[in-house]
Amino acid sequence: MKVTLLITTYNWPKALQLVLKSVSQQSVIPDEVVIADDGSTQETATVISKFKSVFSGSVKHIWHEDKGFTKTIILNKALQEVASPYIIQIDGDVILHRHFVRDHIQYSLENTYLFGSRVSMNEKRSKAVLEKQAVRISWLSSGLLRRTRAVYIPFLNRFRKPATRNSSKLRGCNISYWKKDAYTINGYNEDFVGWGYEDFDFAQRLLHSGVVSKRIKHAAIQFHIYHREAIKGDTTQGDAIQIETQTKKRIQCKNGIVKL
Repeated sequence: MKVTLLITTYNWPKALQLVLKSVSQQSVIPDEVVIADDGSTQETATVISKFKSVFSGSVKHIWHEDKGFTKTIILNKALQEVASPYIIQIDGDVILHRHFVRDHIQYSLENTYLFGSRVSMNEKRSKAVLEKQAVRISWLSSGLLRRTRAVYIPFLNRFRKPATRNSSKLRGCNISYWKKDAYTINGYNEDFVGWGYEDFDFAQRLLHSGVVSKRIKHAAIQFHIYHREAIKGDTTQGDAIQIETQTKKRIQCKNGIVKL
């Protein structure tokens, strides 16, 4: 099965360089890497260009002008460039366990999306890995929060059952899904501008379309690089969108890949 690793990024080239290093050391290399860049400067483009020169698969850099936090817009643009039938989506501030891609592929199922968790690193540990460009991290490494999440026991996921309800544990930084299912729901809702729950809305519409969810634990592990949280701002509009999606059981958003 061919798979695309979709990475979102914005103006943190040092972290992205570390993420891409962990991608290049995967036990199963993705066929394609698509980087959805929400308006970063030339420094990020340089990091991606260097990665292209050493990576065995296809690398696509999808960029648009910086007009604030417009993650949903750049994700939809990137989805239109994805060549593989299966997509693993992450953020540009996570280091991947060496079997991350393999795990998502192994547990992929038709009419199912997968989501995993992340292990946060504290500020001191994050600074050290950024300086050393270190991607080998285990559950015994110092500076991990909720380190039990980093224990690698993948076979336990054989016994996990799919669900038809959205989960508070879902994070857009560790999710995989079929491209055809993303197109069925018309991608991400671009009415989410600024910080919001665009990933929950995306997953909720997948559920409404008949796709089930499955959480994977102790596999598909990723380590989150510490940074100060962005200011959330006014979430009124985003909250209203999410409520409408749930109450009216929306499947497609009007302002998505296709403008309906």
